[in-house]
Order: sequence, then structure tokens, then C-alpha cells
Amino acid sequence: MKKYLIVIEETGAGYAAYSPDLPGCVSSGRTRNEVERNLRAALALHLNDLRAEGQSVPEPHTYSSYMELLP
Repeated sequence: MKKYLIVIEETGAGYAAYSPDLPGCVSSGRTRNEVERNLRAALALHLNDLRAEGQSVPEPHTYSSYMELLP
């Protein structure tokens, strides 16, 4: 099983999410749970489409970190 980093951002209408490792695959939802559920489905479809077209599935390579900045 591969683990992909996802980014979730709050919007005026709820939440939007994407994975930097899988460009073009995005989702939205009214709640964090909904956007995560929707993105999971979108990512599964995206990966299946890549495989069906004979393309390679990108390996996860991004990571997250927090950086504290002084005021």
C-alpha cells in the first residue's frame, strides 16, 4: 500500500483537497470528513485510469513539515 500526502484547505464553501504527488486530482466537500472521503474516491479513480491507459503510477515523494518562524 502506498501513502500519498494530501493537502486540505478550508474554502468559503467548505474544503478542497489534493495530492502534490498526483497532479490534476482534486476534490471538495462541505466538511473535512466529506472532502477526505471524496478525495479517496477521486484518487482511486485517477490511479485506475492511469493503469488503464498504460501509464505508470507516480511514487509518493512529498512530505510535510512545520516550521516555526519568529515574529
